[in-house]
Amino acid sequence: MPHIIVDKERCKGCELCVDACPQKIIGMSKEINDKGYFYALVEEQKRCIGCRLCCIICPDVAILMQVQGTMYH
Repeated sequence: MPHIIVDKERCKGCELCVDACPQKIIGMSKEINDKGYFYALVEEQKRCIGCRLCCIICPDVAILMQVQGTMYH
């Protein structure tokens, strides 16, 4: 099962991952990070299909995906 990891301190809240996700499981947090941005947040991890579009489109490389112990950037 894929597992999405968002580095909230690296995220600048551009929302590209929110638009790219075909399952619509990524949203924006209501909290801000240390840089003053609302960061991406995975709302329904178990619905992730592992397409990695969120990882690919992120300009800040703030999203990683782990699948059975292997990390994808």
